[in-house]
Amino acid sequence: MRLKSYTAPSMAEAMQMVRQELGEDAIIVSTQRAAGAAGVRITAALEAQAPEAALFDLPGGGEDLCEHRLRHALAEHGVPERLIERLALSARDAALTDPTLSCAAALEAGFAFAPLPEHGSPRPFMLVGPPGAGKSIAVAKLAARSVLKHRKVGIITTDGMRAGAVEQLAAFTRILEIDLVSARGPEALQRAVEEAAASFDLVFIDSPGLNPFKRSDMDYLAAMIEAADVEPILVLPGGGDPLEAAEIADCFATIGATRLFGSRLDTTRRVGALVTAAEAGQLIFCDVSVSPHVASGLCPVTPVALARLILPPEPEQQDNDNQFWTEPSA
Repeated sequence: MRLKSYTAPSMAEAMQMVRQELGEDAIIVSTQRAAGAAGVRITAALEAQAPEAALFDLPGGGEDLCEHRLRHALAEHGVPERLIERLALSARDAALTDPTLSCAAALEAGFAFAPLPEHGSPRPFMLVGPPGAGKSIAVAKLAARSVLKHRKVGIITTDGMRAGAVEQLAAFTRILEIDLVSARGPEALQRAVEEAAASFDLVFIDSPGLNPFKRSDMDYLAAMIEAADVEPILVLPGGGDPLEAAEIADCFATIGATRLFGSRLDTTRRVGALVTAAEAGQLIFCDVSVSPHVASGLCPVTPVALARLILPPEPEQQDNDNQFWTEPSA
């Protein structure tokens, strides 16, 4: 096996280096932040294929039916070939006969899952992402979930750039009987967070939609994150281009984004962009929005739930939309 590491300013550049030297058959062993300056470090491997290894490419040969179905489904969702290979190998190692559980085992081996808390958190959560990702509605949904559990929730908006942004969020906060606080800039946000800390169980912050490929936008967002000591949560809609989503996730991860919130899953049939983004930014899956309604349709992501979106059950097994987001019974 040939093993080599590559360091580059972005995930796309690092992947190009891998393809140029090792070719399309290279397997990504690990991805991580590069030490020192901002960038990524990829470790890739290329193993000589024995003649009999070709049997593993055929259903009924070395590759079982679960693995074959998983490969096909991931390709349908637009997941890059290198990530398909990694997940398929994990599914093979799990040696399960149920396709959905096999997929769930592969996802659990390759990703981390940590839903956002519903009752309380010592740090505020700032929802970040590109313009139009659905951050404001995600803030409203998260706040509504906790309010319905009788928790004290504070909401701060820093989005003074988009026309009508404050008014849109204010319409939701009035229904929830929450006073919306507006803060412009790092210092104002810091003061707002300090004042909210003693009064609320949870604090959610709506941020402006910023260009992830524009240095000044990312520097501004990084300054707010550092000033207020918040946990950034990246919001990305499902159904986007996987490679574009990967680059966006990589940019937001460099300024501290830790988890991935999937929006608009009720209007898409493919989740390859979210899977690829989580891998590129080393992000933790947290929650997804599967309904346009503020008071419902917010669900935590688990390996089984995500597997059900990648490998949906047969039509006669689908009792309702929410079946995707519940753990299987014994």
